[in-house]
Amino acid sequence: MSELKTKPPAEAVDNGLKRNAIGTGGIAFLVISAAAPLTVMAGVAPVAIGIGGIGAPMGYLIAGVVLTIFAIGFMAMTRHVKAAGGFYTYITLAMGKTAGLAAAILAIVSYNCLQIGVYGLFAIQTQAMLQVLFGVDVSWPVLALAAVAAVWFLGYRGIDVGAKVLGVLLVAETAILAIMGAGILARGGAHGISMASFAPDHAFSPGVLAILGICFAAFMGFESTVLYRNEAKNPDKSVPRATFIAVGFMSIFYAFIVWTVVQAYGDGEVVKAAEQLSDGMFFATISHYVGPWAEVVMYILIVTSVYASQLAFHNAINRYTYMLARDGVLPAFLGKTHRKYKSPHVAGQLQTALAAVVIIICAVLGADPYKQLLIWVNTPGIFGIVGLQGLVSVAAFIYLRRNPDAVTHRLLLPLSVASAVLLFGVVWLIAANINLLTGADALTNNILMAVAPAVFIAGLLIALRLRKARPAVFAQIGSFETHD
Repeated sequence: MSELKTKPPAEAVDNGLKRNAIGTGGIAFLVISAAAPLTVMAGVAPVAIGIGGIGAPMGYLIAGVVLTIFAIGFMAMTRHVKAAGGFYTYITLAMGKTAGLAAAILAIVSYNCLQIGVYGLFAIQTQAMLQVLFGVDVSWPVLALAAVAAVWFLGYRGIDVGAKVLGVLLVAETAILAIMGAGILARGGAHGISMASFAPDHAFSPGVLAILGICFAAFMGFESTVLYRNEAKNPDKSVPRATFIAVGFMSIFYAFIVWTVVQAYGDGEVVKAAEQLSDGMFFATISHYVGPWAEVVMYILIVTSVYASQLAFHNAINRYTYMLARDGVLPAFLGKTHRKYKSPHVAGQLQTALAAVVIIICAVLGADPYKQLLIWVNTPGIFGIVGLQGLVSVAAFIYLRRNPDAVTHRLLLPLSVASAVLLFGVVWLIAANINLLTGADALTNNILMAVAPAVFIAGLLIALRLRKARPAVFAQIGSFETHD
């Protein structure tokens, strides 16, 4: 019976792509790439408060704990998989090429849902910034399509957000949020400081369980630490360290900031404020507790940071598409790189066109950019990525069971099982409370929930057909491995 083996480290192989402009780096650059979703916190956290109530901060802590448990088994595998294929690489190695291809296709669709949906957030926050700073009112579809074009322009030229630029944006936005939190605490909030958010009856209420999808979405840059392992110094050490640092920091900081916003309005009034102010809640809060200057700074930082994260998502999606095209699964033209810029420009053009089409459809139908484009389009992506994390936990268990030498601690196997149970449990909780998250009718919610499993099943069918009709192509799935 043939045995799976890994090829020499992918770092030694030229895959035809321009090396990411983040550049070779260590823990700092990996943490920055993973923490990029902090950029959308000010726009999405009010939804979490509006649904989860004063217990919303606990949702971020729960997500952090679950992902930390997940990371233990996941990181144990990264020491033995010398490729940068993301989640699907690990699923392929442990569960086979059929499951691996289905996971890769699901990842592409899920990340597209997340990236395209965030254009709605970018548009309304840019719209608000232009109104505050210049008194100019620009239609949100115009702003969203302009952002799509701007992301394509840099992606086409193989330009990513450099570590220094992304790092400055991340530190600046973290600082302005921290200033807001400090200002709220310094003034004692609306009615004094309360710890009721962490009381069991609030922390584990149905509303908090309903917002777990939002909370997990805040960690969607989690996979970046392995996607960019080829560009990291000493990846066997820097990737795990960066992953745990990023998850730990994000969960604590998210919870702290959301808790301070609860204090800003008071336990009894914060939900009403979140519903009334919606995506403008953080801006109104910082203006009141810190000053109008801070509101202006926050608008600028949010807009620039959301753009930076969109470009990072765009390039990550293109990498997935490019890799599958190179493996022969997707049409070969998607695996072409630009002669001058060495970018997967054809894959980028397809992703850009898809984003533009979705935005135009939403505009024509009169959809709300916040509730429909952001929340509805993001929802299938959240199901898909959390589901993939659950599959990776299963893959970690299978891999570690088959390779006892990779088991460095007796708790690795039990923790892999626990993370799988917890992550699939989160998927079930999101589904059970989806009406609170989307505010949509039953038919719409069923469609949103069906997207991820339907895509995964379609991926399985495609893989089975390839195995029968095009065995040579099927053998290329997961290019990091080979058979004796």
